[in-house]
Amino acid sequence: MDVATARWPALPALPDPATDRIVACGLAAELSHALGGPFHFLLPDAFTANLAAFRAALADARVPGFVHYAKKANKAAVFVERAAAAGAGVDVASAAELREALGHGVRGEHLMVTGPAKDPVLLRLALAHGATVAVDALDELDRVISLARSGAARPARVLLRVLPGTQPHSRFGMDDGELDTALARCRAAGEAIRTEGFSFHLSGYALQPRADLTARLVERCRRAREAGLPADRISIGGGLPVSYTDAASWHAFLETQRPDHYHAGKRFGAGDFYPYHSPVAGAAALTALLATRPADRASTVAELLREAGIALLLEPGRALLDRAGATVFRIQGVKERDGHRLLTVDGTSLSLSEQWFNSEYLPDPRLVPARPDAPTGVFPASVGAATCLESDMLTWRRIAFPHPPRAGDLLLYPNTAGYQMDSNESPFHDLPLPPKVVVDRTEQVRPRWRLDRHFT
Repeated sequence: MDVATARWPALPALPDPATDRIVACGLAAELSHALGGPFHFLLPDAFTANLAAFRAALADARVPGFVHYAKKANKAAVFVERAAAAGAGVDVASAAELREALGHGVRGEHLMVTGPAKDPVLLRLALAHGATVAVDALDELDRVISLARSGAARPARVLLRVLPGTQPHSRFGMDDGELDTALARCRAAGEAIRTEGFSFHLSGYALQPRADLTARLVERCRRAREAGLPADRISIGGGLPVSYTDAASWHAFLETQRPDHYHAGKRFGAGDFYPYHSPVAGAAALTALLATRPADRASTVAELLREAGIALLLEPGRALLDRAGATVFRIQGVKERDGHRLLTVDGTSLSLSEQWFNSEYLPDPRLVPARPDAPTGVFPASVGAATCLESDMLTWRRIAFPHPPRAGDLLLYPNTAGYQMDSNESPFHDLPLPPKVVVDRTEQVRPRWRLDRHFT
C-alpha cells in the first residue's frame, strides 16, 4: 500500500462474484439509466445459499430446528418467496407482514409472530392460520387465550418470551415471576393453548450469553413438561453476526480512524459502528454457538438440546441476507471542500439506513466510472445526498477512490440487503423510493432481472 492510500484507511467488502458480474457486464449502468435514479438490486441465490448453510449447521450438530427469515430486515417479496419455496418460515411483526408472507406462499404454521403488544388484528390472523405467537407479556397472553376460546378452529400456538437477565431494563419479555404466572394461565386454559416453549432475543453478538440463556430455558422446558405442557422448542431469535470486511482492514480502521478522515470533522467512536468483521459469522456462528458450553455445564448447547429433545428455532435477518444485494446511486455533482472532493448523488441516506442511527455504513462504496478513460490514483471523497439537509450524508468518511469521481459515474454500496435498504426509507422532497430489482442467473454472461413483487 502506498503512502497516499495508507492515509485513508480502507474497508473493502468481502468478495462477491455475483455483484462483480453485474458490474462487469454493464447491467448496473443499464439499470441506472432505465430506472432514472437510485435502485437496489437483490441476489436471491445468496439468500438460498445462506438458508441452506443454516440448515446444514443444525443437521451437522444433530439438532432438530427450524429457520424463520426475519422479514423486517428487508421488505422485498423475493426473499419471502425463496423462504416459501424452501419450506422455511418467516418472522413477522405486523398484520401487513403476515398477509404479505401468506400471499407469497408461506404456510401459516411456518409463521413466527413477534413484537411488543401485538395488534388484535394481527393476533386474530395468527391464530386463524396456525402461526406461532411469541407472547411478550401477561396481558397479551390473556388476549390470546380469549381469542382462542372465542371460536378459534385450532389451539393457539405460543412461545413465552423471556426477559434476559443481562438486559433487565428491556421492554421485551417476561421476568421469572411473570413466566410462572404465564405458565399457570396456560395450564388453566387447557386445550385452547399449546405452550410450545420459550423464546428470547439478545442485543449484541456475543455467543456465550446466548448459550447460557438457552441452557436456562432447557431447564424451563423440563419443568413445564413436568406440569403437563408440551414445551419442546426454544427460539433464540436473530443476532448472529455478518462479516462485511476482512480482519486486518477492520482492526486497522479502528486503530487509525480520526476526525480528519471525515467530512466536516465528523466524530464517531468505535462503539458507534456495527462490528463489520466477525471471526465467526452467519451459519458458522450458529455452529460455534451449538458447540459452546454454557456456564457451569459440562455439555454443549447441542448436547443439551438433543438430550432434552428440544428443537431450536432461529429468526435471522441480516445473516440470511449476507451478500444478497447492493445499492446503486449515480453521481450528480462534484465540488471541492477543505481540499477534498464532496460528491452529491441522486438519492438520500434514508436508503442507507445505518446513517440514521448515529453511525456510518462503513464498507467502501465502489466507483463505477461512466467512461473508460478515467485516470488512476488516489482520490479521496465523501458522499452527500440530493436533499437540502446538511446532515444528509451517505458517507461522511473520505473514501480513497482509485479514479477521480465524476458526474455520471455510479457508486455501488455493497452488501446492503440486510436492514440498509428500507428501514428508514422516505420519499422526502417527493423523491421516488429506489425500486428493488431481482437479479439471478448471475453465473451467465448476461444475468436475468425483473422488478420485485412486493405487494405494497
